[in-house]
Amino acid sequence: MIILDDYKIITIEEGLTKIEFPEYEKVSSDAPVFYNPQMEMNRDISILALQTFQKEQNREINICDLFGGSGIRGVRYKNEINGVGDVYINDISELANEFEEHNIKINHLKDISVHQHDASMFLRSNRGIFDVIDIDPFGTPSPFLDSAGYCARRESLLCVTATDTSALCGTYKEPCIRKYNSKPYKSEYCHETGIRILAGFCALTLSKYAKCIEVLLSHSTEHYMRLYLYVKKGSKKSDESLKNIGYISHCKECLYRETNKGLATPIPETCPECGEKLIHAGPLWLGDIQNSEFISKMIKESENKKLNTKNQLLKLLTSCLNEAESPATFYDVHSICKALKISAPKLDLIFDELENKGFKAVKTHFSPIGIKTDAGINDIKEILLNF
Repeated sequence: MIILDDYKIITIEEGLTKIEFPEYEKVSSDAPVFYNPQMEMNRDISILALQTFQKEQNREINICDLFGGSGIRGVRYKNEINGVGDVYINDISELANEFEEHNIKINHLKDISVHQHDASMFLRSNRGIFDVIDIDPFGTPSPFLDSAGYCARRESLLCVTATDTSALCGTYKEPCIRKYNSKPYKSEYCHETGIRILAGFCALTLSKYAKCIEVLLSHSTEHYMRLYLYVKKGSKKSDESLKNIGYISHCKECLYRETNKGLATPIPETCPECGEKLIHAGPLWLGDIQNSEFISKMIKESENKKLNTKNQLLKLLTSCLNEAESPATFYDVHSICKALKISAPKLDLIFDELENKGFKAVKTHFSPIGIKTDAGINDIKEILLNF
């Protein structure tokens, strides 16, 4: 037994939950027990997503918090979500386990257990038990997704966080290829590409177990990316789902881009607009990355929850809701204006003009100067040149 009194203790409150953990100098994997205050909005959004999922399922749900750390995520799930059965908090650190147990006690919770196992082994030894698997590691989730695919139940929820955004966004190409079996590209919409690479890797990994995904919500925020995936089972469903895997092709010269679905589909080598060589990213997910019905229910659910980051998360969720059913990728107004050697007009004026010409156009949470639209690059250039 480790003596908690040996550490200087920090006490915080998130939502309805009190958590205590050892003091540390900075957020890193070297902290005695991991707690990241910058992820509070992530956890608040997770509360809404899991509660929405529970109500849709209309039954008790069992939850796995795979990387427990201080226990904040798993303890909050049990304490703040209605209709939760058993919660399993896992962490390979003995000290983390001690604090997880401590935080369960100070919140007076039952039906929540602590486990000390390798993450993948814990999943594989508990196949079919969890309705929700939350994978929130320090770094890449890639090594654990195979075990999650093996473990996941039919009609379950898989929550995945990735903090290795430099790889997913294409700053470091080789690590992305190595970890996600996909080639990234650092474009103006690289954070969306990263989300799609992560979702595509999840889909391909789960397909080995005749399981498929539906993306309910995705967002790229600060230093991390987050997916909420509804897991379904069946070989035919999996085969159909994989038709959403494909490639994004991008022209650096004129900023043209196109998508091509199919894992082994032919990909054009030259830009049809200017004849320059196209750069390809993928394989990645080209299906929807936001589900408007699910996100709308989450926003409604926020009325019933005490959340410290409510204003901030509602702004994000509203943006994700507006993006639902939009085409893949978006246009960066400043990048286009720089290529045209003109000053950028106000964003709202561009939206008005696109809509006047019959195009759909919405803002995106990926970039404050981004436009998601069904208009082509030449349509946008024509509008910009006429201001």
